[in-house]
Amino acid sequence: MCDGKCLDLSFAATEAEASAGIAQLSRCLEVHGLPAHKAGDVKIALAEAINNVVEHAYADITPAKVKVRCRLHQNWLDILISDTGNPLPGFRVPDGVPAPLGSSIDELPEGGFGWFLIHELTSDIRYERCDGCNRLSLRFEFPRPPCGQKRPQ
Repeated sequence: MCDGKCLDLSFAATEAEASAGIAQLSRCLEVHGLPAHKAGDVKIALAEAINNVVEHAYADITPAKVKVRCRLHQNWLDILISDTGNPLPGFRVPDGVPAPLGSSIDELPEGGFGWFLIHELTSDIRYERCDGCNRLSLRFEFPRPPCGQKRPQ
């Protein structure tokens, strides 16, 4: 049961399917009322989290499905991403410390910023491993502005 607007999507854990799924979810959320000023944050965090599933959870095993459930309320959005891939290291959400930049262009890292971005863009992150399933919950809050002020566009 959903007291807000619910969107459910399931797709194969491949780069192409993930990309299409992220685009579809982003479009649907905007159509269903996701505030414009949060749309970019949500899309970036969704892309980082889902790409982590594709690249890491299903590394060295046969990819299966990624399931995403979005519950959009007036002042927040909850997203649950589920998969049956490998668990997160240590069965916990990484700290989100960005990779060191190095001292020259040649030393710039190619990755290592995903969890940092997810931490920065969300209000809350939770992870659990249950019965062989990873469940990553992301919350985005967009509280109502004080009376007389308009929500940023």
